Amino acid sequence: MQNATPAAIAVLVLELTPAALFGLAGERVGQACARWPSTVRTALPVLCALPYVLISASHQMFSWNWCALYAALPVVIAWLLGQAAIVDPEQRGNWRDAIILLALGLAIDLRWLEQAWPSGLAGWGKLLVVDAALYGFVVIRRLSGTGFDFHFRWSDWKTGLRELVFFAPLVIGLGMALGFLHPHGNALQFSMIVKWIYIFIFVAVPEELFFRAWVQNLLERRMGRLAALGITAVLFGLSHFNKRSAHFNWRYVLLASIAGIFYGRAWREQRRVPASTITHASVDAIWTFCF
Repeated sequence: MQNATPAAIAVLVLELTPAALFGLAGERVGQACARWPSTVRTALPVLCALPYVLISASHQMFSWNWCALYAALPVVIAWLLGQAAIVDPEQRGNWRDAIILLALGLAIDLRWLEQAWPSGLAGWGKLLVVDAALYGFVVIRRLSGTGFDFHFRWSDWKTGLRELVFFAPLVIGLGMALGFLHPHGNALQFSMIVKWIYIFIFVAVPEELFFRAWVQNLLERRMGRLAALGITAVLFGLSHFNKRSAHFNWRYVLLASIAGIFYGRAWREQRRVPASTITHASVDAIWTFCF
């Protein structure tokens, strides 16, 4: 990890704390915050700018423009989702939900915000966005059925690993046929467990939160389970168009779209983000270790 200074580690802990709180006690946090005046609830996420201020100041690259963006964006998200909660109490999905998800998805996928952060710390910026969106959907929108609950159950492992077993032979065979996967051997090491945990927390959880808990969840309410599964899988695949390539990586898009079907199946069985995250992290880990 580049630039892993004490300040960077402290900010990382600061950013992970809200996500952990929402993942372990989201319903209770939402209920407690519901007692606050609406203006307080809407303005509170201005504090999301604090991680940027601390990191940029410690690296002598603070910018008032970026600070204003990171202060305003979470507040705008909260305000829009507050309006959505008023006009769409049935939670069937509102254009405000779509605008927020589209804007955040593009900002992350096209790396619009990365230049604000020091080299090696762009992930801190992504975590900041995750915190802002979590606050909006958990505290303000109170979106139900997300399954963002990390009190693990045996069924999470059963479902997640079952979808891995279904998916792995298909993707390995197709990936090798397309020349996308190239097998290589690695001896089993303890570091592989550490790597799996890292992938789980920093890659799989944010992506499953976005695509399954929010996108697939909201689409299901408008067009049903099957269509929502397919559309979300395609969107997930398209989000990988620029990964490991300077051009449109159609092989990656195809394989990621297929993966999205199995991740979506894992999530929707009991509407559990941990289940789909287990599948996702395991697929990424196998790819890292074996291909």
